[in-house]
Amino acid sequence: MDISNKKHFLSVKDHSVSKETFDLYHDETMDMLITFPQPSLENLGKYYESEDYISHTDNKRSLFEKAYHFVKGIALKNKLNLINAQQPAKGRILDIGAGTGDFLSVAKQNGWETIGVEPSAKAKKIAKNKGISFVEETSELESNSFDVITMWHVLEHVPNLDNQIKELKRLLKPKGTLIIAVPNFKSFDAKYYGAFWAAYDVPIHFWHFSKKTIKILFEKEAIELEKVLPMKFDSFYVSLLSEKYKYGKMNFVKAFFIGLQSNWKAKQNFEYSSHIYVLKNS
Repeated sequence: MDISNKKHFLSVKDHSVSKETFDLYHDETMDMLITFPQPSLENLGKYYESEDYISHTDNKRSLFEKAYHFVKGIALKNKLNLINAQQPAKGRILDIGAGTGDFLSVAKQNGWETIGVEPSAKAKKIAKNKGISFVEETSELESNSFDVITMWHVLEHVPNLDNQIKELKRLLKPKGTLIIAVPNFKSFDAKYYGAFWAAYDVPIHFWHFSKKTIKILFEKEAIELEKVLPMKFDSFYVSLLSEKYKYGKMNFVKAFFIGLQSNWKAKQNFEYSSHIYVLKNS
């Protein structure tokens, strides 16, 4: 990754696994941040080796995990409503980074034909027990074969953005829908917590997006951005983790206040903690 023409933005610690420090560089043209250095594919796996990587488990051990799964249940209904609004006739859906399969399970029960991709063997095993089918790589799938493709907080983990977007273009049917959810480094909670903002999540988050970034990235492949939607729960979840990283404990009251403040400010500037991008293939 060439960062010679990029401006240094912030130094951030990997709080959850390695405790190493990484740098974020700002690409002004794309209005995105780039993590540097980025781990090699051979070494990447070790940075995911945390029992607290909540999207790869169904654990409900603590109050935090119980709250997470309660909110996730509400979010799953909202996600299902979103895809049904985009494609009322239903059809085939691919979820890249399917985790423990909860979203695909809900979609399958609602009449969608589902398939997932998930690199974590642990998460995939849990999902298969819920009846979810997987392929190892999207290269196994036929071109123009999906009505909807979703990536819920996954695009920021992808090592090669250009290749991934070309592959999404290949897999989507004409007029098919692509739904991308990613954190927003321009949100109030990101600015408030700075280097302790949990959604930087270095080094497993290679990229940090803005609305401008997403529009430019996908326009290159003739995939048009149709709408941007807020993920209002994310400000509370991310603030809780950020409190833990900054002060060593989860301050629920403080995190709730910061999350509320972030959402209130976003009503004016539409810079929520995370966004859902609804894109349409040409």
